[in-house]
Amino acid sequence: MFRKMIDAFKVKDIRRRVFFVFLCLVIIRIGSQIPVPGVNRNYFAEWFASQAGDAFNFFDAFTGGSFSSMSILALSITPYITSSIIIELLTIAIPALEEMQRDGEDGRKKMVAITRYLTVGLSLFESIAMAIGFGNQGLIPGMNFIKALTVVVSLTAGSCFLMWIGERITEKGVGNGISMVLLINIVSRLPQDLTALYESFVKGKTIAKGALALIIIAAIIIGVVVLVVILDSAQRHIPVQYSRKTAGRRTIGGQSTHIPLKINTAGVIPVIFASSIMSFPGIIATFAGKSNAGGALGKFLAMLSENNWFDIAHPAYSIGLVIYIVLVIFFAYFYTSITFNPLEVADNMKKQGGFIPGIRPGKPTTEYLTKILNYIIFIGACALVIIAIIPFFFNGIFHASVSFGGTSIIIIVGVLLETVKQIESMMVVRNYKGFLSE
Repeated sequence: MFRKMIDAFKVKDIRRRVFFVFLCLVIIRIGSQIPVPGVNRNYFAEWFASQAGDAFNFFDAFTGGSFSSMSILALSITPYITSSIIIELLTIAIPALEEMQRDGEDGRKKMVAITRYLTVGLSLFESIAMAIGFGNQGLIPGMNFIKALTVVVSLTAGSCFLMWIGERITEKGVGNGISMVLLINIVSRLPQDLTALYESFVKGKTIAKGALALIIIAAIIIGVVVLVVILDSAQRHIPVQYSRKTAGRRTIGGQSTHIPLKINTAGVIPVIFASSIMSFPGIIATFAGKSNAGGALGKFLAMLSENNWFDIAHPAYSIGLVIYIVLVIFFAYFYTSITFNPLEVADNMKKQGGFIPGIRPGKPTTEYLTKILNYIIFIGACALVIIAIIPFFFNGIFHASVSFGGTSIIIIVGVLLETVKQIESMMVVRNYKGFLSE
């Protein structure tokens, strides 16, 4: 593996692309330290800490701490991700977008442009909401129209800059630009989280207890990473046989192949969607100044907070965990139904003379693919739930308050594996052996 990494860096083009990605990531981290003009960062950090890690923790983890420090990149890349998901959903409902998606390279460029415009709109909306919400609570000293406008422009420009730099990484780097931006934000929080774990479970303990705690923490992290790797690479191969056709003196077709169906067909999207929905009421309550409300509203918000799940003192709050699990499974089915259409796959196979052995072409093939797909979606969703709730369990039982968890590990491992595959494909083109081959 190490030797193959050295071989990769011997290729000038790969070395240049990797260096470009590294430079872009450094720029992102520098930008995350630049404060929004007119904001008291210390006051904002104290306010954020007073929120007890509820609604905004998930958002702050994805921004690499830029939100809690109120930097110009506080919105991070989330508006672009949200825009991409919205466009994919609208493609099903709006025939014009569906036709545009099938219109080759020109259609793809138009879709990208629409996504960019929607990203700007969402960034503008979110920045206005933040300026008004925080301004009403006195978190922006001397709030007036000029300061509000400055905050809105800064946050919107920061989000658009991350979208632009992500596209540049995809074009001139090693691909997966948006994912790389998300990756560096999550990784930037790891030292802080590992330090928090050390201070909570190792520091001040006896050598035996401290060593045991380190072993348990390392085993849990390694176990989750291994589970994510297995889940990311697991596939169900559907065999496909193509009929032989004679064209003049040539025989076409007759080969056997397969349709690879990933067990985790929806990736990390179900977890992100579920977490976003669970945190949304808390964010609205915070902007409305009701984050510390008592009574039924306070109990409802506490139930939705992941930090209260598995809390022995308040077992009723774990009802929110049940809602979270249902949402993850629902979005796993929903998102897969958008990205994979068994009817379309069956029709394409029939047109090309392909069939699944033992299954008749047409409707029986569609029903067979749907049955297999529903089965593997459930397995993948259950695996996602297990990975996601592991940190919730330790946060609730042992109060190990860290920002990284199953969702973060899924993103980190998935992006790294995809990046390795991208570099491998570049090496194969240049007659080098890739990382994943022996």
